[in-house]
Amino acid sequence: MARLPDEIRAAERAGGDTTVMVWADVDDDMDGPEALKDAFWKASEAAGIARNQFDRVVFAFAKDRLENWIQFLNEGATDESLEGPRVRDGDAVRAARALADRCLRGETGGDFPPSLGWSCHNWRVLRRRMP
Repeated sequence: MARLPDEIRAAERAGGDTTVMVWADVDDDMDGPEALKDAFWKASEAAGIARNQFDRVVFAFAKDRLENWIQFLNEGATDESLEGPRVRDGDAVRAARALADRCLRGETGGDFPPSLGWSCHNWRVLRRRMP
């Protein structure tokens, strides 16, 4: 959280379509993705970041571990109340491709993990901002 304000400033200096993305796990001390995003906002605001600057950040938050998403994308099911199994890079790459495809199609619902749907929404907002 402490580094995000500097990352936002660096992206602005770079200009163009530079985007800051935050990938993180929502730990047990947070109620969910919005609570974690609010904590990032409070830290960024305290460091002098304006709301319009913060709103350009794309957040992707997994419930406990990103491995749950990988398990869901590669196997079709996961239980976000349990930690997903550790994975190898090839599994993660295959899952990332599946995630991009599903998010692009706007797929949600069914067994789609809620935190994954929340993060896909943020990714689609980024896509709409891009030329």
